[in-house]
Amino acid sequence: MKQHCILFVYLLFSFISFSQTENFWTRMSDFGTDTTANGLKRERAVGFSIGNFGYIGTGIDTAEVVHNDFWKFDPTTNAWTQVATLPGSVRRNAISFASETNGYVGTGINTVNSSDVGAQILNDLWQYNPLTNSWLQKADFPGGGFGSGIYFATAFSIDSKGYVCGGKMGPNNYSNQLWEYKESIDQWTQLANFPAGVRYQMASFSIGFKGYVGLGADQDLYNNDFWEFSAATNQWTQISSLPSSVRAASATFSIGSRGFVCMGTNGGALDDLWEYNPSNDSWVARANYGGSRRKGAVGFSINGKGYVGTGKGNSGKKASFYEYTPSQVLAIDELKNEISVYPNPISDVLNIKTTSTEIENIAIYSLSGELVMKNPFATKINIKNFNSGVYLLLATNANGEILSQQKIIKL
Repeated sequence: MKQHCILFVYLLFSFISFSQTENFWTRMSDFGTDTTANGLKRERAVGFSIGNFGYIGTGIDTAEVVHNDFWKFDPTTNAWTQVATLPGSVRRNAISFASETNGYVGTGINTVNSSDVGAQILNDLWQYNPLTNSWLQKADFPGGGFGSGIYFATAFSIDSKGYVCGGKMGPNNYSNQLWEYKESIDQWTQLANFPAGVRYQMASFSIGFKGYVGLGADQDLYNNDFWEFSAATNQWTQISSLPSSVRAASATFSIGSRGFVCMGTNGGALDDLWEYNPSNDSWVARANYGGSRRKGAVGFSINGKGYVGTGKGNSGKKASFYEYTPSQVLAIDELKNEISVYPNPISDVLNIKTTSTEIENIAIYSLSGELVMKNPFATKINIKNFNSGVYLLLATNANGEILSQQKIIKL
């Protein structure tokens, strides 16, 4: 497919641009290194990011012990700090997602092997509040086998809602269900099933108001297909398949208007990184993972950079953790120039000018993909209370389709 000229410049503060380096990995402190010299080797954990911090917890360690501990990562200090332990059962292959203010962890299985004595497939959901460093139990996940729980599912978030798709309910028992969790009312709703059939160990990420789900195994066969889910219409559309090996147990993250799929397994561990561009439905290979090949790792993004670590490789479980600095990832000719914004940089009121009659909503995202504001279209938007930094403004139509996007800089 034709590749567009790339222009979007990532800035941490006003007028600071990339120098000569981009599209590379940097090793960070090993997971859990505030109390252990070599980190906490872990696979099949979960993670999410909220604001300026990332969080990783649960999973299986090198002694084949399943955990429910949780750790916070601060990229500015490159340090891990243990936070409140998940109050529910120990678990592996759980799901996690985050809203603008809270993290969520749930489901999974409480033993290393599903045949172990005391094995229980879980259906609970817990909300983590980073301000109080506390967990609160929320409505149980009702999907799977009549609410009996799920593991090996995948999860993503759109507009402060969480979505859980696929998974495994027991030996030779798999799911193609999609469930939406609405934070504001603590309620689950079943939506349109994943159209490619039952699947587990899938990968997922979200960009704007769309979710992207694919890969994984349909019982015994690995896949490389991908599907786009529109939360506005409750419909799935098949998109370009990953132009590489079939795989499962990959790590994912989103930066701005791009999704990333990293590593996984096709029977052996992988180390590649792929970037997805929804505006022209294309995949581009990026720099291979900075550490060793692995599967079952955790990925998330913070302030325009990706973070991937833990997992299991050919030599066993891993504690190493890496930061990804992306290529410039937003092309100026990807979308029609439906809007112009001024002044830019801005301190308080942003003016929007357009000739389009299709724009219904304006949404503003941080570079880590967090929804900061969503309003019906207006020609003036007050962003006085935003933190200083760079944001992505999206203009969408009634179906949630992106008509235009602009980088804005808040002074």
